[in-house]
Amino acid sequence: MTSRLSFFKFCPHCGSARFVDNDFKSRHCLDCGFVYYINPSAATAAFVVDGDGRMLVVRRKLDPAKGTLDLPGGFSDVGESLEEGIAREVMEETGLEVSDPRFLFSLPNDYLYSGFHVPTLDSFFLCRTRNATAVHAADDAASAEWVDIGSVRAELFGLASVRKAVTEFLRNTSKYLKK
Repeated sequence: MTSRLSFFKFCPHCGSARFVDNDFKSRHCLDCGFVYYINPSAATAAFVVDGDGRMLVVRRKLDPAKGTLDLPGGFSDVGESLEEGIAREVMEETGLEVSDPRFLFSLPNDYLYSGFHVPTLDSFFLCRTRNATAVHAADDAASAEWVDIGSVRAELFGLASVRKAVTEFLRNTSKYLKK
């Protein structure tokens, strides 16, 4: 397997081609001494549930895993907290406002984007909404729908970390839904 760092041929500080592997997570410039570390990007996903025992799922409009089920979520923006990021992502993809997102757990992930494997750290949140009927698919969600939690099937989720998270959530639903 090719190192993720092999995509970085030149030092981002001085432009030198003498930009070499330092270790498994960094490259070092032999000319200016700059060291670049590849660290995970912050990503979020929401278990949005309503008072009727339903969970919100979306269908992916784009690759990777186009056409499969997903949870609303995405990458956090620079200057944004995870909580702000998940609220923004849920709004962008479903039109729903969420309040007081509660962190549940995190999982490491490898996200293929434009031919590049982006290491991510996916943070999963429990979210509630007061306007469940206002749901509509937007942004990179092809569809959005409420599904009874008891009928959710983890194997239908296309991204490995989300599939693993849904499995964990379903296994421990009563624990996660406690207030």
